[in-house]
Amino acid sequence: MTTLGINPEQPQLVDDNYLNHTRGAWSWLFTLDHKRIGVMYLIAVLSAFFVAGVFALLVRTQLLTPGGTIMDQQQYNQAFTLHGGIMVFLVIIPSVPAALGNFVLPIMLGAKDVAFPRLNLFSFWLWIAGALFFVGALLTGGLDTGWTFYTPYSVDSRPEVGSMGGVIPAVTGAFILGFSSIFTGMNFIVTIHRLRPPGMTWFRMPLFLWGIYATAILQVIATPVLGITLALLAVERAFGIGIFDPTLGGDPVLYQHFFWFYSHPAVYIMILPGMAIISDLIAVHSHRHIFGYKFIAFSSIAIALFSFLVWGHHMFTSGQSALVNVIFSAITFSVAIPSAIKVFNWLATMYKGSISWNTPMLYAMGFIFIFTIGGLTGLHLGTLATDVHLHDTYFVVAHFHYVMMGSALIAMIGGLHHWWPKITGRMYNENWGRLGFVLVFIGFNVTFFSQFMLGSQGMPRRYATYPEDAGFQIYHIYSTAGSYILAIGFFVTAGYLAQSIFGGRRAPANPWGGRSLEWQCSSPPPFDNFSEAPAVGDCYDFSVLEWKSEEEGYVWRSDLARPGEETPAGA
Repeated sequence: MTTLGINPEQPQLVDDNYLNHTRGAWSWLFTLDHKRIGVMYLIAVLSAFFVAGVFALLVRTQLLTPGGTIMDQQQYNQAFTLHGGIMVFLVIIPSVPAALGNFVLPIMLGAKDVAFPRLNLFSFWLWIAGALFFVGALLTGGLDTGWTFYTPYSVDSRPEVGSMGGVIPAVTGAFILGFSSIFTGMNFIVTIHRLRPPGMTWFRMPLFLWGIYATAILQVIATPVLGITLALLAVERAFGIGIFDPTLGGDPVLYQHFFWFYSHPAVYIMILPGMAIISDLIAVHSHRHIFGYKFIAFSSIAIALFSFLVWGHHMFTSGQSALVNVIFSAITFSVAIPSAIKVFNWLATMYKGSISWNTPMLYAMGFIFIFTIGGLTGLHLGTLATDVHLHDTYFVVAHFHYVMMGSALIAMIGGLHHWWPKITGRMYNENWGRLGFVLVFIGFNVTFFSQFMLGSQGMPRRYATYPEDAGFQIYHIYSTAGSYILAIGFFVTAGYLAQSIFGGRRAPANPWGGRSLEWQCSSPPPFDNFSEAPAVGDCYDFSVLEWKSEEEGYVWRSDLARPGEETPAGA
């Protein structure tokens, strides 16, 4: 067996790991091992991402010509609804916390598992149940309300309105997924509070843990609001009780208040974990101590708190009072401050750093570029005068995708590449990785930057057709072409990652030179993560490591003492 590890005096056998500790499908499906649960989440989320991506390509193909290409209007409504619903509830929200977070968080803490392993497995099965209900929405007549389930579309079953029989299954699925999210958040909060090793104070934690912690707070506090709202919607739909339906004496604007009180924090449930990944990627691959650690840590908490105060900026045109609109607009601008703090500190970290331009670092750079555009275009939508013109146009679609899909998903893919050697024990081909990034980056920007042009010229979103003489088609052609390039980039990425599992060279324990605790165990990790308690030190002090070889990766410098040792190793 090959022996690899950051501590050559106490090598770990990489052939004895969580992947082959026990064999058989049942040992995976009912495992309590956080690493296996994280891998199952990852496979499930990527499968849902494929389905959502197919719907996205159908939508873009439909809009290639003014009169539509492949669908009628009802089919188009179903396609963009299912694309949005699956991407938000089944992909972006759980992708980092449930998938990567489940795998990495306990190892970063030097723990054997999360605080509540059985609850962790139950959360995964709740996710599967929620996903099955979304499939049920397809089998029971479809869903055409948009991913927001706006009333009166979702409560009115008249044929001329067009809402379909899949509303209750889809709403039930989202309700169940909410419980999965709440339980995962609770588990992570308790794990970070109770399972930190001796010496790991709050300000010695990796910034990834700070981001996951802030996200978990949002999951626990905000998600119940969505659950109650969707339960009321299902009751109204099933029994005709007037809550949101104006024909029954209800108020559709009340639904918007309830929905966005959750859904704007949900925006940060999606983006905060991505920011957390980028903090670690930039520090590790720049081989430089993170700049402004406490500012980045506190900015995550500040973003979480601010996110509860800005839901009204989604409703500037809904009839709110002018005073309320001004207040929500002002608070919306204030959210830019903690976000800008992160970007400034990332750039300062890279200054005079020894940057490795590998695939994870390229995705980190792509994130900063895309997130900056997403943030700056948010100022147009937070400004009352311009939002009136841009509201419900393709400008909103572009902004939303730059923040959610472009930033959150790009960060997730960067994190996946960063921890891929740790998850699988194999290295992927860097040349293919860089090619995949270039295709994804170009495809994304061509797809969605052209939609800013569409929105500024008045193209409304959610429309299956558009006037021939409006000048919209050229931008739709660009956007559709970009979506095909983006899809090719994702397929290339999936291809070389899959190939690495079977044909990639064996990964060392620490291929990047990371200092957080997950790089102190073998790749892939042992079943219990560590054979003995790992040494806790400054997780961003990279000066104590040196490059050894491709087989051994980064190892501890022989002339320095490890944390907890009084004399240099080997003295």
